[in-house]
Amino acid sequence: MKKYFTIFALGMMALSTAAFAGTTATNSNTVSPTLQISATVQSAVQLTLSTGTAAVTHCAVTPTGGTPDYTMNFGTVDALGINAGNCNKFAPVTPGTTNAIYWSDYNLNPVFTSQTTTNNTITAQVTTDFAAPNNIFIVRDSANSATVPAAATDFTAVSTATPDTIVTNAASGSTQTRFIGVAVTPANGVGVTGAKSATVTFTLTVQ
Repeated sequence: MKKYFTIFALGMMALSTAAFAGTTATNSNTVSPTLQISATVQSAVQLTLSTGTAAVTHCAVTPTGGTPDYTMNFGTVDALGINAGNCNKFAPVTPGTTNAIYWSDYNLNPVFTSQTTTNNTITAQVTTDFAAPNNIFIVRDSANSATVPAAATDFTAVSTATPDTIVTNAASGSTQTRFIGVAVTPANGVGVTGAKSATVTFTLTVQ
């Protein structure tokens, strides 16, 4: 009796093994192993800048591959608007009193994935200002749109404190055209001429 019980137990163990192991089979021409796939999904964001296509003349947005991420050069400028600069300009309405504006269009391309989105914004802020003393500051188009500015009054100084919202409800993969420039004031004094640079930080927030 004990011998038969042992054989029965071994037979049940064999059936149990066959039921749970799908990589082998006997007396069959089919086998069906299973594979469980796992991955951890992360959300991702990307914001790239590029040379604009809307204005008459474009200052190139040049990727550096380092810090800063991009550069734009307005060339030689002056407060009377005598120099042409590298892009577009609005001469001062009242020479010696109002500012000359040298400006260009540029493109922003936000891309984001695996996000829960309701209002996606892009902001701009001057994070490193021109060295003082200076007679130059960064400006942007006041309308925050793709409409080409028509006059110097269509530009507003870019904030050095609270970031300015320049794009709202940004769609992923949708290129946004904006305008940026420098205002040259008719200020006089020591140290107001020569090569100058400032840094604008753009921030894409998906929320």
